[in-house]
Amino acid sequence: MSARLFPDDILFFQRLLKVEGLYTGELDGLWGPLTEKAAAGFESLSDQIQSETSPFDFRTEKNIRTLVLSAQREARIFMAKVIDADIKAKIISGTRTYAEQNRLFRQGRYGNPGPIITHARGGRSNHNFGIAWDIGIFTETGGYVAEGAVYDQAAEVGMTDTLEWGGDWTGFVDKPHYQLRFDVDLATIRQRFEHGESLTMIA
Repeated sequence: MSARLFPDDILFFQRLLKVEGLYTGELDGLWGPLTEKAAAGFESLSDQIQSETSPFDFRTEKNIRTLVLSAQREARIFMAKVIDADIKAKIISGTRTYAEQNRLFRQGRYGNPGPIITHARGGRSNHNFGIAWDIGIFTETGGYVAEGAVYDQAAEVGMTDTLEWGGDWTGFVDKPHYQLRFDVDLATIRQRFEHGESLTMIA
């Protein structure tokens, strides 16, 4: 049996697989033979993309594999450039289900502990559609660097024309954030994802 990327939300995983043209069944949230076959195909294609670059650290690899295939390739190209520049970065967040996004949204709100780290509810973040990732940068001894010029340096060496950087945003500046660049709004991306329609057609 293939590993389940989103074991708590099969419907979400089916949508991602259908976006890639791998799942041909109904979006029913049930793990059956068609979902199993599609998941195995997704895993195989992810392995193929990984073979094009050197493998990264465990956390980065785990998060890259949650992305749609085109984003996996772009994330690997990005990371290779950043690592070659001797910036000790890891991808610390990839795709999130709507439920995961809502849990993050509640942090720091409604009496919940922790700082506010997102302004997006479930279905309102590009992380919810397999097209976005966040990096963290670390010191020689493994300490987390929360902010600073090194995040600008990572964007300078890693950015391509196919990516959008949260550091360029004028509202909520988010320098650890990268995503595939689309010429449509978030609502269109969400609608296509929820119906299992290709996202590459709108890039």
